[in-house]
Amino acid sequence: MKAAVYYKNGAPSVLTYEDVPDPVIKAKDILIKVACVSIEGGDTLNRLGGPLRTTPHIVGYQAAGEIIEMGADVEGHAIGDRVTTVMGDGSHAELRAVHMASAWKIPDQMTYQIGSAIPVPFGTAHDCLFEHGRLKAGETVLVQAGASAVGLAAIQLAKRAGATVIATASSREKLAQLAALGMDHGINYVEDDLVTAVKELTHGKGADVIVDPVGGPTMQKSIYSLAYRGRLSTVGGAGREVIKYDLGSLMGGNQSINGVFLGAEIRTDRVQTIINQLIADIAAGELTVVLDKQFPLSEAAAAHEFIESRKAVGRVTLLP
Repeated sequence: MKAAVYYKNGAPSVLTYEDVPDPVIKAKDILIKVACVSIEGGDTLNRLGGPLRTTPHIVGYQAAGEIIEMGADVEGHAIGDRVTTVMGDGSHAELRAVHMASAWKIPDQMTYQIGSAIPVPFGTAHDCLFEHGRLKAGETVLVQAGASAVGLAAIQLAKRAGATVIATASSREKLAQLAALGMDHGINYVEDDLVTAVKELTHGKGADVIVDPVGGPTMQKSIYSLAYRGRLSTVGGAGREVIKYDLGSLMGGNQSINGVFLGAEIRTDRVQTIINQLIADIAAGELTVVLDKQFPLSEAAAAHEFIESRKAVGRVTLLP
């Protein structure tokens, strides 16, 4: 099969398009013919500095396609099913093998492009808001990096739950797009001081729940933007910086920080049910997957470079 691979970590230019051996499935695995790859922020971070499980290595969390082969002990799936899949790597390829519990059926009317972009960002946003953020109707949510995949999902889910939604982005153009998805107030973090803006918008209170997929210096600003008893969900590390944080303010405000990693619980009944429901909600038009550019799999390096330019609003996808 063809795949986008690399032999060492580095910039997008380390990706090459090559022939590699087809995946070998285990007893509880399925093999899909990949129809669309959704590139996640974690894919770019892993390419830059993550471990190489194989050499050459195929990066990538999410891909959708058709089941063409199954292991002897697979249950709940059938040859020909249209599924979206999640695994720690292996999405940037024409074929992909995953455990049967890491695949979810998608409806016939749903495109593979949309289906490929659902489990990780929408499932992560859901956990940030509800499982860890304990969001209630009437509360205020701050979504950092609102134009990211997790951000776009969090804005919609929070609004649907009855929250007032504040989101950040790097331009007024991006904020205008977020308003159409349910954002009540936008903050241009390039032009405005985040903490001051949040306090002004909340009449000095701060945000009850914050979703922060950026980390780095941004997370310190998130901490200072929390309301009394506020909950901060930190997920990912798009900021790529490791810094020390001033956590002293958390005690006086009875505030909390939760690290969120959907992958640790993705095979649990709880998360399986959530992802299936999110797929149904998107199919019904209750939530929207925002798509940006498509690239052929052979141009994976260009796709990664486009993502890292921070020009994208929504998912960048690859077509084998």
